[in-house]
Amino acid sequence: MTSVVDVDHAPDAALVRRPARVRVLWLLVTILVMAALMVASVALGSRDVSWADVWAALGGADDSLEQAAVTKRIPRTLLAVVVGAALGLAGAVMLGVTRNPLADPGILGVNMGASLFVVTAVAFFGLTSPTGYIWVALAGAAASAVFVYIVGSLGRGGATPLKLALAGAATSAAFASLVSAVVLPRNDIAGSFRLWQIGGVGGASYERIGHVLPFLAVGFVICLLSARALNSLALGDELAAGLGERVAVVRATAALGAIVLCGASTAVAGPIGFVGLVVPHACRLLVGVDHRWLLPFSTLVGAALLTAADVVGRMVTRPSDVEVGIVTALIGAPFFIHIVRRQKVRDL
Repeated sequence: MTSVVDVDHAPDAALVRRPARVRVLWLLVTILVMAALMVASVALGSRDVSWADVWAALGGADDSLEQAAVTKRIPRTLLAVVVGAALGLAGAVMLGVTRNPLADPGILGVNMGASLFVVTAVAFFGLTSPTGYIWVALAGAAASAVFVYIVGSLGRGGATPLKLALAGAATSAAFASLVSAVVLPRNDIAGSFRLWQIGGVGGASYERIGHVLPFLAVGFVICLLSARALNSLALGDELAAGLGERVAVVRATAALGAIVLCGASTAVAGPIGFVGLVVPHACRLLVGVDHRWLLPFSTLVGAALLTAADVVGRMVTRPSDVEVGIVTALIGAPFFIHIVRRQKVRDL
């Protein structure tokens, strides 16, 4: 039996769907979990605080050590939320643009490219402007993304998922070595970049968030507006073109949004890996592959994951902290191995 599908709705009809009530339920659950994690992030740490201290600090008081701790944790929590949201959304967009299950800003070398450009600009050109950090990080993220895609496209078969992952991993390793080569001889900047290289949200401030927020807002808007076009790309390039999509323009625009999110996040929090890998795959299980739902959910779940990782990092080695980049690596590395093994079996 054959049926006629309205061309205007063809991308939606061909996608694996979830009932609307299931998506709404998961939306409510995600929002509640996000709220609980934000409260935990403010209340828990090297010094636990009471509800009274939390409310007093929110009212502007910092008379006690507990209230002062809350005052410092609020911007840290906000930074974890916005960076996690950016990385989760960027990972989902990269997954849609490349149709590569291994797509992740860290694995594809985008974050490390941003890091290399920032470190080089600071070490050799005396960069000190917070906004300058962001622009340089954006340039590094874009250059690295283009380089990895070109290298991964060489040879038979073009840009296969495994070739892109290998090219990205090799590029990340090379850039990490170059970052170390630049930083280690420079005692004047080695201390400040040591923790930043790992990736973390410690030392957050409202000023830092204010500098990066406009860039993240632009990236969010570009990515979220690309949702329907990414649904068309999921059907294949030829069918997407037949539905009226300009495939190259869609890919370039969506990739630009993801690069902006990755570069800005790296500039303010360092190269945090695996959030963009774990989150989109988890969200696909919850809400399906319709990008109109997948992208917003990846944003929320990415924020929740990074906030949770920050709380865990503060709790496991109290009174010291484990940087959030280490926690996400511990979560994401086994997940990455699982996806590689599954993809390898599929390709056999």
